Amino acid sequence: MKNIVLLAGLTALMMSSCEVKEKVSSSNGEPFGMNIACADFGSVFPGEYNKDYTYPTDSDLVYWEKKGLKLVRMPFKWERLQYKLDGGLNKHDLEKMKEFVVAAQKRGIKVLLDLHNYCRRFENGDHRIIGTYGITNQNYAGFWKKIASEFKDYDNIYGYGLMNEPHDLPDSISWFKMAQLAIDSIRMVDTKNTIVVGGNSWSSAKRWLTESDTLKFLKDPAENLMFEAHCYFDKDGSGTYKYSYEEEEGTPEKGIQLVAPFVEWLSQNNLKGIVGEFGIPDDDARWEVTLDNFLSYLSKNGVNATYWASGPWWGEGAQMVIPTYKGGKEYPQVKVLEKYIMTEK
Repeated sequence: MKNIVLLAGLTALMMSSCEVKEKVSSSNGEPFGMNIACADFGSVFPGEYNKDYTYPTDSDLVYWEKKGLKLVRMPFKWERLQYKLDGGLNKHDLEKMKEFVVAAQKRGIKVLLDLHNYCRRFENGDHRIIGTYGITNQNYAGFWKKIASEFKDYDNIYGYGLMNEPHDLPDSISWFKMAQLAIDSIRMVDTKNTIVVGGNSWSSAKRWLTESDTLKFLKDPAENLMFEAHCYFDKDGSGTYKYSYEEEEGTPEKGIQLVAPFVEWLSQNNLKGIVGEFGIPDDDARWEVTLDNFLSYLSKNGVNATYWASGPWWGEGAQMVIPTYKGGKEYPQVKVLEKYIMTEK
């Protein structure tokens, strides 16, 4: 009996040690999270607040805090924060952004500020590529310098997301040069916070090696860069999931296969990375298996991710996870998402 008691005590101690080890490992990882999108809404710029677009508030954090998520990616628009090139920041929208950051701070949630502009700015009635029609790299970098000056002292800024999904740039326009100038400008006022660099070609994880490999040569005097890829599992990678699981060529391992080029690139170059957007539809449980495998793979490789998307103005869509769904039931994706709070390393 004495030996049994001793063995039981030793087993309990070992189990306790494992639990502690697991908690320590989790606390040292990177947080998974959610996109809370609404400030990027609308086709009119700057648009009318609470009609064409809005900003997330504390109420949009309650559900996700309960689920344990510790990171929010918050899209916003250049044209709404700065009406005129090189001009001052729009105080109303800046204040709304700050209110949300403070609300997240009180709940222990970090915020990734995501400039959701696709390497473009709405000028003279159209979306113009930066570097054309008088919109210069210097205009863009100067904007980021102003934003960093305003947010550098908040302790829950996860990073400055330089640009959402650069794409279809002419040969004369270099996303690399844009990004480098923005990095240099931010570091004039903020040497602390992480700078997050999205990949070219819609930030595609699948096409990372062919479209974004040169980003590894970016220089940051603070040596605090993170790289952002996006990964959807449907056939065209758009995240619209227009067709059935079979027609979209779904498999349990598809997410891993699509994101592996990005994850392996990070490892080979000793760089940090995040998957800023991913998502699945709610109408076929087989996608949930794909999602689970995808997140497990990321977690084991120390790469975190933010799901697309939640927010106060979303209706029922392909992969949206607004807090209530079909009579108050949770979206089926949530039971997978809440398994992944922090990466394993």
